[in-house]
Amino acid sequence: MEKNNGLKPFLTLIKSTNVPKLALTIGLIGSVITTLIGLTIPMLTGELVDGFSLESLSIWIIIAIVVVFILQAVVDGVSTYLLAAVGQRIVARMREMMWNKMIRLPVRYFDKQASGESVSRVVNDTGIVKDLISQHFPQFIGGIISIIGAVTILLILDWKMTLMMLLAVPITAAIMIPLGTKMAKVSKGLQDETATFSGMIQHTISEIRLMKASTAESVEKQKGVTGIGKLLRFGLREARIFALIGPLMYTVMMLVIVVIIGYGGIRVAEGSMTTGSLVAFLLYLFQIIFPITSFAMFFTQLQKAKGATERIITILDSDDEAGQKGIEMDITDKSIEVSDVSFAYEDGEPVLHHVSFQANPGEMIAFAGPSGGGKSTMFALLERYYEPTTGEIRVGNTSIHQLSLASWRSQIGYVSQENAMMAGTIRENLTYGLPEAESIPDDRLWEVAKMAYADGFIQEFSNGMDTEVGERGVKLSGGQRQRINIARAFLRNPKILMMDEATASLDSQSEGIVQAALTRLMEGRTTFVIAHRLSTIVDADKIIFIEKGTVTGVGTHQELVENHELYREFAEQQLT
Repeated sequence: MEKNNGLKPFLTLIKSTNVPKLALTIGLIGSVITTLIGLTIPMLTGELVDGFSLESLSIWIIIAIVVVFILQAVVDGVSTYLLAAVGQRIVARMREMMWNKMIRLPVRYFDKQASGESVSRVVNDTGIVKDLISQHFPQFIGGIISIIGAVTILLILDWKMTLMMLLAVPITAAIMIPLGTKMAKVSKGLQDETATFSGMIQHTISEIRLMKASTAESVEKQKGVTGIGKLLRFGLREARIFALIGPLMYTVMMLVIVVIIGYGGIRVAEGSMTTGSLVAFLLYLFQIIFPITSFAMFFTQLQKAKGATERIITILDSDDEAGQKGIEMDITDKSIEVSDVSFAYEDGEPVLHHVSFQANPGEMIAFAGPSGGGKSTMFALLERYYEPTTGEIRVGNTSIHQLSLASWRSQIGYVSQENAMMAGTIRENLTYGLPEAESIPDDRLWEVAKMAYADGFIQEFSNGMDTEVGERGVKLSGGQRQRINIARAFLRNPKILMMDEATASLDSQSEGIVQAALTRLMEGRTTFVIAHRLSTIVDADKIIFIEKGTVTGVGTHQELVENHELYREFAEQQLT
């Protein structure tokens, strides 16, 4: 979608949501009818006033006024609901589009964007668009029709008084245009600051234990106060503009009303105008004033929606993860070959330099070396979170980038030291991501739990598989979370296993149980291991030693002890 400062991107975005045209049309027609019906009320009221006496009071005029009021209320209610429903459907579709896009964006995107800001785009920015469509736009359309109809009738009633009234238009425009432009800038700044503040709050809450353990309440308090202060300043600037718009508009309109009443009173006294005509004229005047005052809100909301549209389009136009489509291939008994792979997160800052190695089916390949050497980055490339800057990774004779992401990742089991879990039940965590999750029988879940030595503690919970684990699994111990992750890997039955020092953060008792589960999981699978402790990889078929992104040694534990000085130092420190 092309981005510019006009309305085209906004209209294009709305069109892409498959607007329910029938409901929108009926709603707008209802809004127009409501306005047209409203235009008859001052005329009927004028007739009522001119014939106002108990003797000459027309029952038919009273009935007509009551019918008009009821009809206007019914049509207005129907059109209001339909337009609100259209707005809700548009925003629901827009949020669906954004969510579908977000979960397909590459990891690189989220490296640069705070999660809270992304949440704000999906929730707050789409809400601004919804308010414009369902509330302000119908009011704007109805207001225009009301003004055109009222001015036309007033010109017929008394063109001199109407022209006198219209002198207020250029005065109002001179006030509203510069204030509206200023309001647009303030609104845009307020949206940006709201997104930043939301991101800060979400990040702090997600790491609440770190904050508590670090006694960082005062630091976070200050960050919150600073963010709230920025929002306050934007809010006060917005309030100051509203404080100018309201009284100025009120003053102009009151002057117009006073002038019209004064001039109309003279006309009535002279007999050139009836009292009913003056009342009708004033009522039509109000039907012009109220829409004009609401136009300020419409144009403010329009500017907000244009700003929100830019941010929404930025997300929708971002590139998806490469490889959503590709070859579906079974990688059983196929070797993995990394050929001359280099990678940089940022241009000019390489993390890996010309890495090459081969993993044969069923082999255990371990990565060792100093922290920051590039071991986790190599894992990220194998998982296809990132694309190599140069070089290629092949499975058999096929580049992994020719495979669809779903095909590739569904055949990989990943067990990390972070033992990540989703909020929900143990059952939901075991089956997470599996398309047939709901149809997996409990017998199979208990089977993989037993294989991971997790069945014992799960049975101790009163709710068993339906036990809630809390956000990020906080209700479980590290060893329990890790065993559920291993059970999840068993359930997926992966062809390739990737382990990022899966026992590093566990106590000795949990480590023994988890290590036994991992050993069982590794049987018959090609396994990649990141090792921080050499004791876990001494039996590896091949150890790849990485320093500062470069492979400086490849071989078995014994070969590296004999031939690689730094590895030998690591071994002496850890194993003797």
